[in-house]
Amino acid sequence: QVQLVESGGGLVQAGGSRRLSCAASGRTFTGITMGWFRQAPGKEREFVAAIAWTAYGTLYADSVKGRFTISRDNAANALYLQMNRLKPEDTAVYYCAASNVLVPTATRASYHSWGQGTQVTVAS
Repeated sequence: QVQLVESGGGLVQAGGSRRLSCAASGRTFTGITMGWFRQAPGKEREFVAAIAWTAYGTLYADSVKGRFTISRDNAANALYLQMNRLKPEDTAVYYCAASNVLVPTATRASYHSWGQGTQVTVAS
């Protein structure tokens, strides 16, 4: 099992940027696909982005494609989500997650470890 801790959330104006971080510990980061999900009030948790161990493979939800960038630093056991051109509809609690699937996946059930989440609020 890997432990995940997100940081970087906060209040940002529409059109602004924010960078989320996720620190992993507890087991090797090697070979793990990492993902970001988000959950807005009253809505289901939804996929945002995922990145494979090699960083060659990334996957994005259509709603964030072109605005968000997922990246990872395997040496530092860290995952990032750079969010640009934020919109009020991006407001949610953002979670990082770990999966043993070798390719990026949007399937929530494929992820076995989750962080506690960090709140991002985008003001209009």
